[in-house]
Formats: sequence, structure tokens, C-alpha cells
Amino acid sequence: MDFEPKILALCCHYCAYAAADLAGSMRAQYPPNVRVLRLPCTGKVDTEYIMKAFEAGVDGVIVAGCLEGGCHFQEGNLRAKKRVGLVRDLMDEIGLEKDRLEMFNLSSAMGQTFADIVVTMTDRIKKLGPNPLRREAAKVLEGISR
Repeated sequence: MDFEPKILALCCHYCAYAAADLAGSMRAQYPPNVRVLRLPCTGKVDTEYIMKAFEAGVDGVIVAGCLEGGCHFQEGNLRAKKRVGLVRDLMDEIGLEKDRLEMFNLSSAMGQTFADIVVTMTDRIKKLGPNPLRREAAKVLEGISR
């Protein structure tokens, strides 16, 4: 059986979410592995949210915000970029591949780019394999159920 990764996309309302919506309207082809969560701004993304997603078994996380310099909340996407960098460093320290997390900047007119990002991340995560935290959680649950 082929591994199909679970990917969470945290998208800002004004640009990245609109790009994801446009990708759907354009009928752009991309894997159905992604679940999109709309945020007012990526500046609201907390490092804990990202780590909790991995702890819950998500295999990859996309943080998608407005183009740099074009944030509707002035510097929200720049704060998100710093936080994503911090989480990537933490992931590296704990042995979770940092390539499972990536930040992208999109305008609302970049529907095809959103689809391309999903394809890229899905391919990347397939090569990395399942989230090791998910496997560990499954082992714990299996031990409890006995």
C-alpha cells in the first residue's frame, strides 16, 4: 500500500486562501492530501500550533501567506516567517525532518502556484515517509489497548 501523506495548509484569508480557492475554481490538478485551514493572517500562527499538528499525526505543514511586503496586516507574514524558521530549527533538534514544514508567499491570483506547492510538498513528504511522531503515537495506543 502506498503512503499518502496528510498535509495541513495554514493559509491567510486575503491571499493564500484566495489562491487555494482560485486553484479549485480553475480546476487545477493537485493531490487531495492537503487540508486547508483559513487564518485571518499567518501572523497569528503560533509555534505551538505547528508542533501540535505534527503531534496529532500530520505528515507535513504548509504555512502560506501574502507576498512579502504585501501583508494586509503590515508585517504578519514576516512574523510567521520567523516563527516557521524557529520551528524548523526545533524540528531539526528533535530529529523530525525540517523539510516537513515550509512557508510560501502567494498573491490571491496565484491559484496554479498553490496547486504546484501542494504537488511539491506531497512529493517531498512521500520521500520522507510517515511522520515518526504518528508511528510513536500508534505504538503507545496499541500498548494501551492490550
